[in-house]
Amino acid sequence: MLKHIDKLTIAAICMLMLIACGPPGGVRNIGLFTYFLDNGDGLHLAYSRDGYQWTPLRNGATLLQPIVGSKLMRDPSLLQGPDDTFHLVWTTGWEDKGFGYASSKDLIKWSEQRFIPVNEKLKALNTWAPELFYEPKAKIFHVIYSSTIPGLFPETNDNDSEKNHRLYSVTTRDFVTFSEPKLFFNPEFNCIDGTLLVAYKKYHLIFKDERTGMKTLRISTADTIDGRWTQPTEPITKLDWIEGPSAIRVGDYWMIYFDHYKDNLYYGALRSQDLKQWEDVSNQVSFPKGMRHGTVLRISKPILDGLLKQ
Repeated sequence: MLKHIDKLTIAAICMLMLIACGPPGGVRNIGLFTYFLDNGDGLHLAYSRDGYQWTPLRNGATLLQPIVGSKLMRDPSLLQGPDDTFHLVWTTGWEDKGFGYASSKDLIKWSEQRFIPVNEKLKALNTWAPELFYEPKAKIFHVIYSSTIPGLFPETNDNDSEKNHRLYSVTTRDFVTFSEPKLFFNPEFNCIDGTLLVAYKKYHLIFKDERTGMKTLRISTADTIDGRWTQPTEPITKLDWIEGPSAIRVGDYWMIYFDHYKDNLYYGALRSQDLKQWEDVSNQVSFPKGMRHGTVLRISKPILDGLLKQ
């Protein structure tokens, strides 16, 4: 039957498919990056149309000031849910027993901020870098964060800190009721800043090796989000003092953005076509000055247009 369709009709069908599905590589939306400045002054946003050049919104002004917990906003993680609501979680303090939460439909007007005390029943010393992930099949949100629970794990040669972190998680469907915390990832050494990327039918957990003399990024994989994680890779960064990874697809590459937080403070990037061989392309990207640990996501043009009008 296809042989009777003329070339003009085929071209029209192809154009409709391109509009519906986006260009090759799945890049059809604008990139948005959350970040904070200094010790955690509040929410800042930057946008990019190519994944390399990032421009601060509202000239870098604070878009949301923290008022819960210890009133810091560090490590802001933003995710747009299936109903188009944006959910935001963040670190509220260095020793808090939970994390902050707020939501928005347009990233301009925000809900009331709430403190989510997930570690209140535990003897955890902290609740750091909560990271959002949505599992479509189960229709559930995961919040993955790092904590130290004294005495739970033997010390692992981390002489520069009293903390011995592992990654924990809670789940929720409505950001009102949360599950009990559970151990999410234990590589048998001090680790923080876990972020998830689904690719090649596997879950890729990118995290920071927090041990003394390391401070680098590694990757573990699993077939399911609750599955058995593989032995972590060797460091994928040649430099140390790197944390806060966040990953996204940009054209033919997977990009991992990172916070180089020691001495010469800057935001950098790695890229890979297979998630195995990584190239440092920090000299090809530009970010707002002083930008610190955030997350990257895609937004629609109407959302960006609304932000640009502010």
